[in-house]
Amino acid sequence: MTYRTRTYCLIGAAVALTGVFLLLLSSAADAQRGSRLGFGGRGYPIRQPERDIFPTGAFTFARVRYSSYGYGFNWDTDYPASDLNFPIRLEQLTTIKIEHQENGDPKHVVVDLTDETLFDYPFIYMLEVGRLVFSEEEATALRSYLLRGGFLMVDDFWGEDEWLNWLIQISNVLDPIEYEMKDLTLDHPVFNIVFKLDEFPQVPSINYWVSSGGDTSEKGYDSRVPHYKGIHDKNGRLMVIVCHNTDLGDGWEREGEREDYFQAISVPKAYPMGINIVVYAMTH
Repeated sequence: MTYRTRTYCLIGAAVALTGVFLLLLSSAADAQRGSRLGFGGRGYPIRQPERDIFPTGAFTFARVRYSSYGYGFNWDTDYPASDLNFPIRLEQLTTIKIEHQENGDPKHVVVDLTDETLFDYPFIYMLEVGRLVFSEEEATALRSYLLRGGFLMVDDFWGEDEWLNWLIQISNVLDPIEYEMKDLTLDHPVFNIVFKLDEFPQVPSINYWVSSGGDTSEKGYDSRVPHYKGIHDKNGRLMVIVCHNTDLGDGWEREGEREDYFQAISVPKAYPMGINIVVYAMTH
């Protein structure tokens, strides 16, 4: 199967400008507190939807559940709040339509790499890969998924040790000689397709941000510079984006906890970058 047969009604998504985003999210914090546009509009929703395939052509946020884990590392970090908050903002600020549950909450799924339903989701999200170890079956399935048209976003891992682990694991999925992982530059469309970003966003966890007085590098000198890297297929299609030394998901998950974090991190960094990635993935 190919993913391009699945239409997501994305034409016109790029009309959501950065200024509109800032106006909606920043001013609404005062004018519409408690609504879905303002600060704290979601808080911590905990409903877990039934897992199924989306049949209507609307977007469903799909998170990867992998089999390995290490101390403090697991596939369900920031779950489920980030997986609920992000699709709401995506639908509010672009023309993308998302799947909804009967109660109105956005539908989201957790999918194993070895599950045949993986191929029903053209965009998948994976995080905390600093201690990840792919099984042979997971590596084979992910390779097939990517080369058949799927898109993977990797998020929330920090420092050189975690980076080295990721390099080893993704090399078991894609031959690094055939599919080289390269730095993306700010003139790449993924940084401009909806919101124009003038720097690589670094999003820290809310706890670190508060305790450090506003610093964004969770591992100090070892994670001072955020990196955004990509892997392309042989036709030049970006099929993997790797967000290292940053945690976009925490900016989605914790948007309703503190207004200062919302204004400094969620609004200008976490949501614009995440939305750009999804829109780019679904239109290329």
